[in-house]
Amino acid sequence: MADFPIPKSSPPEPPSASALHVESGPDWVGFWIHVTPRARQERIRGCHGDALRVAVKEPPVGGKANRACQALLAQALGVPRAAIDLDPAARGRRKRVRAHGDPEQLRIRLGALAARARLG
Repeated sequence: MADFPIPKSSPPEPPSASALHVESGPDWVGFWIHVTPRARQERIRGCHGDALRVAVKEPPVGGKANRACQALLAQALGVPRAAIDLDPAARGRRKRVRAHGDPEQLRIRLGALAARARLG
């Protein structure tokens, strides 16, 4: 039976974020979100497949829902709003996000968000 060691170059994924598809670079992490506009309250509601489910009150008109997602994610991840980039070409509910900052800390926060959202 062969031993398959984990490469030291890739940090272990937090267990609670295992459903999320998370990529990282030297100063960013990338992940998918599934947006629910016109929600009763703004919150992160768990996972939708490999994406973080984000509910915002704003309608999907004129970029209002995108700006609300950006603000909610920035607050939840503890980074400035300018550190959150949404793919400008994404017009549907599924969007690619890039959060700039310390990748290790951002992965930990994403894992905590996914776990907390699943619990309640």
